[in-house]
Amino acid sequence: QVQLVESGGGSVQAGGSLRLSCAVSGYTGAKITYCMAWFRQAPGKEREGVATRYTWTGTTNYADSVKGRFTLSQDNVKNTLYLQMNSLKPEDTAMYYCAAKRFGCTINSNDYNSWGQGTQVTVSS
Repeated sequence: QVQLVESGGGSVQAGGSLRLSCAVSGYTGAKITYCMAWFRQAPGKEREGVATRYTWTGTTNYADSVKGRFTLSQDNVKNTLYLQMNSLKPEDTAMYYCAAKRFGCTINSNDYNSWGQGTQVTVSS
């Protein structure tokens, strides 16, 4: 099983920035066969995919709502996945979760078997 620990959440004003971190450990098998992803869930809403990264190719994909504002990156030495969030909006307010699954990427939360504990992001007007 893969263990994931998120950090970096907080409260910011609209237009501000935050960088979320996801520390990864406990991989079994080849690391390159995994998909890493960020999901978020706001009060009263379903969990939605924010960004994915396929470790085999480095391919990244973003939800339309965050394209141009959020950037997914990876530090292979530290085994850490980052989500840089710029130009934050109040509608970005949510609990953010790091997730992992074997093989290719999807945006369906039920497909992911490893989850972090979540980190809260709050953006005020």
